[in-house]
Amino acid sequence: MSSSDEQIPDVLSLIRSERPEHPVYCIYPHIVSRLAAEFLDGFPGRVLYAVKANPHPTILKLLSDAGVRHFDCASLPEIELVDSIVDDASKYFMTPARIRGAAAAAQEKHGVRHFVIDHLSGLPQLLEEIDPAKSVIFARMAVHHESAYEDLSARFGAPPEEMPELMQAIHDSGAEAALAFNVGSSVTDPDAYRHAMKETLTVLEQLPFRIRLLDVGGGYPKSYPDFIVPHLDDYFAALTQSVTTLPLAEDAEIMGEPGRALSAPGLSAVVEVLLRKDDRLFINDGMFGIFWLLRIDGPDAFPVRAYRDGQPLHGETIDFEMHGPTCDSTDTLPGRVPLPADIAPGDYLEFGNIGAYSIGGRTDYNGFYSDRVVTVTSADEMPPLLDTLPPADSGQQ
Repeated sequence: MSSSDEQIPDVLSLIRSERPEHPVYCIYPHIVSRLAAEFLDGFPGRVLYAVKANPHPTILKLLSDAGVRHFDCASLPEIELVDSIVDDASKYFMTPARIRGAAAAAQEKHGVRHFVIDHLSGLPQLLEEIDPAKSVIFARMAVHHESAYEDLSARFGAPPEEMPELMQAIHDSGAEAALAFNVGSSVTDPDAYRHAMKETLTVLEQLPFRIRLLDVGGGYPKSYPDFIVPHLDDYFAALTQSVTTLPLAEDAEIMGEPGRALSAPGLSAVVEVLLRKDDRLFINDGMFGIFWLLRIDGPDAFPVRAYRDGQPLHGETIDFEMHGPTCDSTDTLPGRVPLPADIAPGDYLEFGNIGAYSIGGRTDYNGFYSDRVVTVTSADEMPPLLDTLPPADSGQQ
């Protein structure tokens, strides 16, 4: 995945000059920068961008330029990608299931110090590859909350009752012991973090030592059509208040792993309408491409605007069923999309808030694939959005 060196002033110019036949993905740098500033200002600790949410090199560079210096990585290739783009980045290998030899390469070649396990069997495997004296090893705790749309503790995480033994084993290995949890993806209630902190308190009270690092994971949501969530400030307040109840080391620091919150609004997808069958539209991207997030519980649509002949298309709307271009019967978007009633083949749609869990998961199924990513240069341009963005001059630059 190459960086986005191609620039356009705005989406209208792109459509007018080219009428692109294939999907085009548009990065809005000023939005990415503002999202980063908002999170860095508000989160009460160390911010680790979850690379899996959007690993595009331009996104990583924009976040780095905005002040994000820590990166949550799930594989050695993600670590290598970050190192190739961001000078002096801190990488964290935060998955308990690793390809053999990956931890050794991460530490020896890329200076990675932070790792995670969630079972006693994983500790000797990890210690075979890393130097514990140079390492922080997190014990990941399983803690799910009903307000999360995806249970990230179903596959990973030790039950809270097993955590004291696991953390003691890490401590005895010579590594620094730390604790991590992830309450889920698209968490719609900030109380989820208070709930997780109560579980954490129970674990920490059983330890004969105090920890310095607590990773509170991701889950910080963004709004989509018919999926409106609380403001980030509510999540930051829940974390700030509940962490004060924990018996942590004096120099303790909490860490968070935002992915969607830093990447979703900063990218849009421009697609063409290929075919109309009454209230059904077929477009040149779909569930095997940029829309694959919609296969997961949670949002079922993205904000959208329509264009015709290089101009915005307005008018009375009706709800359309949307289909991708492949021959697969599952290539149908789950939510209906309100669009001008006279929408027709050759018109264009721009879907916003599509920057998270989209560009990194596309496939070339049936031969449909676009890797064209452009950067929008006008700081006045805005993609279709639902969230209120932080002021342009807020926070760190």
